[in-house]
Amino acid sequence: MLLIAESGSTKCDWILIDRAGNRTLTHTMGFNPFFHNEDIIESELIKNELLFKNAGLIESIRFYGAGASSEARNKIVENGLRRVFRNNADIVVDHDLKAAAISTANDNPGIACILGTGSNSCYFDGKDVMEMVPALGYILGDEGSGAYFGKIMLTKYLYHKLPIEIAEDLEKEYGINKEKIFDGVYNKPNPNVYLASFMKFVYKHREHPFFKDLLYKGLSSFISIHVWCYQNYREVPVHFVGSIAYLFKDTLEEVARNFRFNIGQIIRKPADNLADYYCKKLGYPMPKA
Repeated sequence: MLLIAESGSTKCDWILIDRAGNRTLTHTMGFNPFFHNEDIIESELIKNELLFKNAGLIESIRFYGAGASSEARNKIVENGLRRVFRNNADIVVDHDLKAAAISTANDNPGIACILGTGSNSCYFDGKDVMEMVPALGYILGDEGSGAYFGKIMLTKYLYHKLPIEIAEDLEKEYGINKEKIFDGVYNKPNPNVYLASFMKFVYKHREHPFFKDLLYKGLSSFISIHVWCYQNYREVPVHFVGSIAYLFKDTLEEVARNFRFNIGQIIRKPADNLADYYCKKLGYPMPKA
């Protein structure tokens, strides 16, 4: 059996593929080695009935995740996986940027961008990824991400700078106040996920002038930092994965027109495309149409 995993900071999508080409989708919390150790990874995997039941049958695992960008951090994820799955399984752990590149460009050159809970970009030559600008995380960077927009909105709310009708609806929908915001940001785990959780509210009000301006400026900031850094950004397609890119596609396309570059694919989740890619590479049957 082949197991494909694509993990953001919020959620991990798993696709289990048997030798007949049958696919089963399941989910766990997202695993990011910046925040999660081997014990957490093991305990969460054991809770998943599908994964735990088939653990001894899995021959190959391809795991791509946020934060898996160094040998030491990748080893945390690999060790957590090996505690649950066959010790001799072929396990590859790599960065979510590589997943974004493979799932959109396959083996072709292009620029791959992530716009989800966090944000990042790379140039993909068809084989390897290259980063020109580092991802700085939700405190210092993550321009155009869910955490970025959530942080700006909550800051505006606390400074009494939100339009009154938006502030009132935010309070009504979330029962929000300064104490609850501080608790979510400073006391509870994964504040980046907490900040990004408000994107449902942003989407609800996406046609409001305040959010239209916020979204355009935030996505423009991402492009100016994370796409302009590649000299050939107008010569190759610029691909996007992630919920922010997908949900706010219209604004992203407007930014692309004004910045004069060509968008390639915009996909919400890379897992299905990754499954197709590795089925072909590893000799598993493709699903029937």
